[in-house]
Amino acid sequence: MICSCLLAFVALAVAVSAQDSPPNIVYMMSDELAYFELGHMGNPYMKTPRIDQMSKEGLRFTNALAASPVCAPLRGCFMTGKHSGHASVRANDGGTPLRAEEETIASMLKQKNYATGGFGKWGAGGRGSTGVPEKHGFDHFFGYYDQVHAHTFYPAYLIRNSEEVPLKGNEGGRSGETYSHYEIMKEGLEFIRRSKDTPFFCYLPITPPHGMYDIPADDPAWELYKDEDWINDKSIGQDVKNYAAMVTMVDKNLGAVIDLLKELQLEDNTIVFFTGDNGGQDRFQSKERPRGFFGPNKDPKTGVEFRGGKGNLYEGGLKIPFLVRWPGKVQPGRVSDLIFSQVDIKLNGKLITPSVNTYPYRAYLETLLS
Repeated sequence: MICSCLLAFVALAVAVSAQDSPPNIVYMMSDELAYFELGHMGNPYMKTPRIDQMSKEGLRFTNALAASPVCAPLRGCFMTGKHSGHASVRANDGGTPLRAEEETIASMLKQKNYATGGFGKWGAGGRGSTGVPEKHGFDHFFGYYDQVHAHTFYPAYLIRNSEEVPLKGNEGGRSGETYSHYEIMKEGLEFIRRSKDTPFFCYLPITPPHGMYDIPADDPAWELYKDEDWINDKSIGQDVKNYAAMVTMVDKNLGAVIDLLKELQLEDNTIVFFTGDNGGQDRFQSKERPRGFFGPNKDPKTGVEFRGGKGNLYEGGLKIPFLVRWPGKVQPGRVSDLIFSQVDIKLNGKLITPSVNTYPYRAYLETLLS
């Protein structure tokens, strides 16, 4: 049986507070967002006020490690709780599916009468395969099934429960009429609104800021950078500037989710997770900046850059930002240096008790209410 970290948290919450309804769960995972690419981590370029606020209102982990250093295997490991050596999705080709019999976080939450919705990049099985999300516990999934399809923000179509949804004015590539991420977030927020009267799991594996680095010129994120000298420096490439704006767009997306929860009076009964999927890339390198323009894989305490990045098993390929917010349950302003992974660890059918310094995902979650 698969041990789901989120389901374990739900079970714990219900046990601790039996008079309350089971908590809603929002899990927002930003594709390729690196450890040091957030304002509260000390990055001098990125504008992320809502994420920074969440770090003050909840719990921030400094040693969260991705279960895999690349996109599709990470999603398979996260959904099933399996180590990549046991997981079915091992290749990062976009089409390798989950097996038909594999349980996921969503399928286990369905057994607890949760409404389940996913919005973004699935990456664990294309249409017609055993791995499509609607066969693994999701009532509703909208976005990209094949992760390679997600390499453009102007695709000709997105997928809703295995059916194509045409996007007006798009032909793929780097320009078009309909920005896919806007459509994905719109459906995610609508799912929360529609599910307000029942426990829900809203999974948001959103594509930004993964390339291609495209964002509409009129996106509100640009407003935060209008007075920045480096944004107006013509010697700095447009993709560099777009990337920063995309990170701020993600920040605003998180803010929209939290604001909606407040509007619907669901804030106190909703656990919000915010994280990246794997270690960052040393993107936008130059002779002056060999590890990339934004220094994505850096220890903010020491200034030392981690070894490696996305695609390898060194710290730079695995270390991810990870925040948890649950008003009244998770103490605000906490910072934990405990090491944990997205893999659930079992021995002879039982979850391993956490060691002094290392926590499997489910065991770590059991510390949140302590």
